[in-house]
Amino acid sequence: MNLPFETVSDAETLPFTSDDLRAALGQFATGVTIVTARDEHGHLLGLTANSFNSVSLTPPLVLWSLARRSTTMAGFLEAKHYAINVLASDQRLLAERFARKGIDRFDGTHWHPGLTGAPVIDGAVAVFECSHRSQYDEGDHVIFVGHVEHCRRRLGAAPLVFHGGRFFTDLPI
Repeated sequence: MNLPFETVSDAETLPFTSDDLRAALGQFATGVTIVTARDEHGHLLGLTANSFNSVSLTPPLVLWSLARRSTTMAGFLEAKHYAINVLASDQRLLAERFARKGIDRFDGTHWHPGLTGAPVIDGAVAVFECSHRSQYDEGDHVIFVGHVEHCRRRLGAAPLVFHGGRFFTDLPI
């Protein structure tokens, strides 16, 4: 089936806004994560992110990105370890909570210290405990590359998915 799709010749380009770009990127379905860490004073950091990707199996590397304007930026830049918690379909409210500003995101959240000391969210589909390997300033974000020191997964759990600005929870396993 052919769907309508705008095409342009090589000679012409269509202008687009950052809202257009965000909407187009939203058509790529992603998993949802909560990235957690402790800053140099031991304070808990956490935020919802869907900008997560594998980089390499050998060595085991993953990446995620954070907006420069994020209030947690300084803490993540100084953190030596962090955990990327891939959320389960029943954790939508947790994803929404960690996306909010001006609240204690960990209040009422069930978690435990992981092997690296970073907070691990109970019930996550998968967890990647990482040491901070490198970071790259790109555009309005900083890309964090982590060396995976430990990972685990929960068999039989359905993931939380984000697409088109909405969460989806009823997916087959």
